[in-house]
Amino acid sequence: MNRTSVYSLVLLVLLLLGWELAARQMSELVLPAPSVVAATLFEGIKSGYFWPHIVRTSLEVLLGLSLGSGLGLIVGILMGEIECLRKLFFPYVVASQAVPKLALAPLFILWFGFGMTSKVIITALICFFPLLENTVTAIQYTDRNKLELFRVLGATRWQTLIHLKLPAGLPNIFAGFRVAVVLAVVGAVVGEFIGASEGLGAMIIASQGMMDTPLMFSVLLLLTLLGMVLYQIVHFFENRLVKPYKKETDK
Repeated sequence: MNRTSVYSLVLLVLLLLGWELAARQMSELVLPAPSVVAATLFEGIKSGYFWPHIVRTSLEVLLGLSLGSGLGLIVGILMGEIECLRKLFFPYVVASQAVPKLALAPLFILWFGFGMTSKVIITALICFFPLLENTVTAIQYTDRNKLELFRVLGATRWQTLIHLKLPAGLPNIFAGFRVAVVLAVVGAVVGEFIGASEGLGAMIIASQGMMDTPLMFSVLLLLTLLGMVLYQIVHFFENRLVKPYKKETDK
């Protein structure tokens, strides 16, 4: 364990101690202590109470992330490669993203029902733009000297895209994917806030109605862990895919 990791762990311990001390001066309804939250979380996992909700939210996140990121990557490549397409559609894409998804959520519930479909679509819409924006940027700002070299060598547009633009743009594309992963959790929870009987977002609403603050904090902790696990998975694959390209550029 390096020094930075030790400092980070010490900071976490200090924050938990500060939280514990502050919670003892307040009502549990306002701020439950970390020990109380941990006990609630452990009991919920042990009894199996949390598992159906974890599975439901995880499925919504993964399906929405896959759909939104896949479409964002494909549309981003098309808009990055075809200038007239970019100029035609980009203002509408930006306008669509300017509308708060929380405001659209009731419409999606009305159109697609209270099931998983509406939550997946909301999540996909939230994940779409980061991949689109970063993919367009990655393709547009490819090194001009390398582009000229590919042109001199007689590479086709497809070969240039596959062998130069996309590999060179992987850091930017993965940066967008990392943002999308975190936003995917937000999208699923927003959908569950509006209308759901199952899922971690629905549990937050239920705990608010029951005034069970420790339960609410334990669900928030589960959402945090879900986001962090997904982020680390993306970071792992990013290192595996981008590292060879970095070695090549460092030579």
